[in-house]
Amino acid sequence: MSVRSLPDRLYSAAQTRELDRLAGEAGLSGEQLMERAGRAAFELLVQRWPEVTRPAILCGGGNNGGDGYVVARLAREAGLQPVIFQDRPMEALKGDALTMARRARDRGVPMHPLSPDSLPTEAPVLVDALLGTGLSGPLRDDKKALIQALDRLGKPVLAVDVPSGLAADSGASTGAVLHATCTLTFIGVNRGLLTGIGPVCTGELLFEGLGVEARVHRRIDAPVWRPTPADRARWLPPRQRDGYKKTYGHVLVIGGDHGFGGAPMLTAQAAAHAGAGLVSLATRAEHVAPLLARQPEVMARAVDDVDQLAPLLERATVVAIGPGLGLDAWGRALLEAALDSGLPLVVDADALTLIAEWRPDARQDWVLTPHPGEAARLLDSGTGAVQGDRFAAVDSLAARYGGAVLLKGLGTLVRGAEGTALISDGNPGMGSGGMGDLLTGVIAALRAQGLPPYPAAALGAMIHARAADGAARRDGERGLLATDLLTDLRRELNGHDH
Repeated sequence: MSVRSLPDRLYSAAQTRELDRLAGEAGLSGEQLMERAGRAAFELLVQRWPEVTRPAILCGGGNNGGDGYVVARLAREAGLQPVIFQDRPMEALKGDALTMARRARDRGVPMHPLSPDSLPTEAPVLVDALLGTGLSGPLRDDKKALIQALDRLGKPVLAVDVPSGLAADSGASTGAVLHATCTLTFIGVNRGLLTGIGPVCTGELLFEGLGVEARVHRRIDAPVWRPTPADRARWLPPRQRDGYKKTYGHVLVIGGDHGFGGAPMLTAQAAAHAGAGLVSLATRAEHVAPLLARQPEVMARAVDDVDQLAPLLERATVVAIGPGLGLDAWGRALLEAALDSGLPLVVDADALTLIAEWRPDARQDWVLTPHPGEAARLLDSGTGAVQGDRFAAVDSLAARYGGAVLLKGLGTLVRGAEGTALISDGNPGMGSGGMGDLLTGVIAALRAQGLPPYPAAALGAMIHARAADGAARRDGERGLLATDLLTDLRRELNGHDH
């Protein structure tokens, strides 16, 4: 199952535990769920590695370990020769995990203690059922050493529910992570699997609902959600038959101090390709001719001071500001004028650095689009703290600055009063200059077409990432340029498959 076919709702570890409890109320016992989870993991194991006869099953002391014991028993019953490596002895187990461990032992599955000095060095494949989603706080030194030793083996790994050492809530490392070849998660997808280092550690992510009904999931309030093409259709209805350019708004892009004309050009091009009726660019005079040669549909204006900007602000619907703006007097004056204009804003790049310095009052009509370094400045924090808990960081940004906040990175997060969205689309080819400038233009165009800040940011980020995926499928990830996405942006916004 691909990431795109995962459920759209994502959960914290506490919420997935509540799903387990609610499933029990609905008639599925913990033992039944554990048996189903172990069977799904076993079936995936033999599907992915059909030649393997002696898998090593790494079992912890909790329910995750119980799933592992089921895998081992089923492997034995199928004629394989599994070996269990326990990081906790049988007498320390309890509940359903103890039940499943006894069944595996009764089927004759050999069991060995697991430690940095006793590793499954000969096993061709590891089934990771050590720590699961219940992990909270940093790993103890002994567990950290164990995970590091296992990871150094370089074996293929099937992770059960979550790779050991990955924080299921935040997608951060708790000290060390056992990197998986694929991860099979159950009932509810933990949000940390799809942001931070989660996607790096999970390998291919697959989901098995274990027969838990949708009505159980509906009892959990405010999960994180993944925007999909269905949301595009809901938020962007077909264009009016009698619409014209002013119907779809006027985006004013402000940026491009001396020597930095490329960034706002990309923003303006993206806004035009994303459906804004009109796009203007206020920039230094030296950038006007190159832009007109590149994109004549954009109305480029030479702006040397605030007085020249004023008439452009009067005609605009939305302002996108920051790309190439610079931090000198010119950029500062233009940003101050934009803030005073009362227009909806999409704020990026240098404008975010100035916002972090000025600390203006919160406002509800803007979208802030920081990368982790910019987010750290906005929060007077450090990049490590932001990446250590991206959900907490985006929550803090939205609480402090209002509107909608888009925290860039692997598993981009969008936070607004309506909730939190996570963008699971995108690819490593997006790690090149100009991609963020393009995103700013897309969001501004959606705002100009009438979308509120939060859906504009969430839909814009999804469209941007899917456009990059389309371009990468066509020509590859390496060497992917921001301008390569322009045609794909239009295709995604119109619902065309690549």
